[in-house]
Amino acid sequence: MSNPFRINSYFSNAEFLQYAIDFFKRIVEAKLKSEDITVDRYKKKFLNLKLSTSEIAINSGLNKKKIPNMYNSAKRSIVIEASSEHYDTLYNAIKELTETEHELDLKLTIKFRGVSVDLNVIESLIVINTIAVKRAEIRGGMWSAVGKQIEKPLIVSICKLFNVPFEYFDQKDNPKSFREVDFYILSEDGEKLRTEVKLMGKGNPESADAIFAREPKIFLADKLSEKNKKQADMLGVQWIELRTDNGYKRFIEVLKVLNVPYKEFDEDLVERIDRIVNEIYGE
Repeated sequence: MSNPFRINSYFSNAEFLQYAIDFFKRIVEAKLKSEDITVDRYKKKFLNLKLSTSEIAINSGLNKKKIPNMYNSAKRSIVIEASSEHYDTLYNAIKELTETEHELDLKLTIKFRGVSVDLNVIESLIVINTIAVKRAEIRGGMWSAVGKQIEKPLIVSICKLFNVPFEYFDQKDNPKSFREVDFYILSEDGEKLRTEVKLMGKGNPESADAIFAREPKIFLADKLSEKNKKQADMLGVQWIELRTDNGYKRFIEVLKVLNVPYKEFDEDLVERIDRIVNEIYGE
């Protein structure tokens, strides 16, 4: 069985390395055309209106996905304005840092095809920040791709773990209008309980907001912030945080509250999970 995380990790690393190489090439070209990459010259080259909104946002040191949450819009004009403002703020913050931290001495040297260019401390920090933001963006996309591949198997696994009868989480009778990622658990009263899964890392409030907007009854996540938990409690959403010690056991309480039949298991956890995974993936 192929490992979706390993495959996506390989391609995300390749994408990041290619981006870094291309970005460094453009930095070299910009430096060769002008002695210093000033705030205006950087904007002209890397926040050029001919670029895509994704490129403009990243080059300003901003993840494009954050803009709709900050400005309630993802219009091109908004992205451009937000990117310009963010870059100015970043540049001024770095400039102030270098002026107050007199002992800070950083020089980044880029060599390409026999040509070598040196970046001063401000230029170096801007480049490093841009690369870091791009890496975070790609990693976020990787987690999203992996999540879509394992969301349903994860719900099925935890249902099997606590011996929920198959007919209570069988998805074959769902309408065709349901999305591929939609999942419902049935209560003994016949109510279809919308169930959501999200790999959220350290708890991304924006991701949780999108899930709560779909009004789920059950929400499984690897990690939830305290804000996420309070929000779920206020909305009457039953949550399970899987990454905490014995966090999976909270699913028992959720099943009780929502009147879903189950039976606790008394065998070794690892052995049981191995058997469940083999059942799901047909090994």
